[in-house]
Amino acid sequence: MHKIIFSLGLIFFGLSFGYSIQVLVRTGKLRLPIHIDHLRKGIQKGVLLFVVPVTVMGAIWIMNLEDMRIVALPFMGAFHFLLGGTIAIFGARLFGLDKKETGSLFCCGFFTNIGSVGGLITYMLLGEKGFALVPVYKVIGDIIYYAVGFPVAKFFSTSSVKKESVGAVLKRVSRDIFVIASLVAITIGTALNLAGIERPFFYTKINALFIPMSAFLMLTSIGLAMSFGKVKNYKRECFLISCIKFVIMPVVLGSLALLLGFGELMGGLVLKVVVILSFMPVAFTALVPPSIYELDLDLANACWLVTTLCLVFIIPFLSVVMNFLS
Repeated sequence: MHKIIFSLGLIFFGLSFGYSIQVLVRTGKLRLPIHIDHLRKGIQKGVLLFVVPVTVMGAIWIMNLEDMRIVALPFMGAFHFLLGGTIAIFGARLFGLDKKETGSLFCCGFFTNIGSVGGLITYMLLGEKGFALVPVYKVIGDIIYYAVGFPVAKFFSTSSVKKESVGAVLKRVSRDIFVIASLVAITIGTALNLAGIERPFFYTKINALFIPMSAFLMLTSIGLAMSFGKVKNYKRECFLISCIKFVIMPVVLGSLALLLGFGELMGGLVLKVVVILSFMPVAFTALVPPSIYELDLDLANACWLVTTLCLVFIIPFLSVVMNFLS
């Protein structure tokens, strides 16, 4: 129970803390030395370029890499994003949404909070060994985010937005500092693991601090830009995305994980990680394409907010499921 309370408390305290700063700045009661957008981006860059690579490298360093079936895990993560986005597009057509609304709904189905929220919940429920599988699950997903997510969102934008060729997209992805940092951390951690070098004992304490801290900082940065918008105007869209995130994804990915034999890997740990990550809400990244490509930002914000609030029910449910799978 304390793990559930801690996870929920950290998530909502981080969001509330960031949102409170935003309100104070907007009302003139607080003056920051830098613009709030620069602060938000600075926090995110610091976490993604320093804190996350340290935790990822250390976690993979002690991961069991003996069973090669683990290679299928990154492809499961990529399939997760692609399937969510595809279902969202079909749902948009069923609802008769226009092009801008369809683009935003795609973003909500596609972009999933595997990193900050998924990593935190996995760490709290399964420990460091479970957390080590999160970056493996999303390693291809990090590339898919930029190579597929943003270009497809741009396709639904107005004609005034410049389109990119496939070659240009791949070139941009290969040079993205965040993708590079993630790949370097995974590579170094894997190399140390395979070399049989024992990880220093103090690294456990570092990750015990850095993993919750990275989640808190990322959530604070999200709170700095959080907007409640017009949630009530998008009830059916929120319902559809909630069904995708909390019903369809868990059923499909959980079944696929069982068929691939993930229940036999690492004492069932791999299956548990897939189940946890299959329940994750819309990522805040889903709000970026609608903002820069002139899509329906209010729709994306509503779906993000509703699915994030659903964690109040999802985290306790996952705790019960983990006990059942033990």
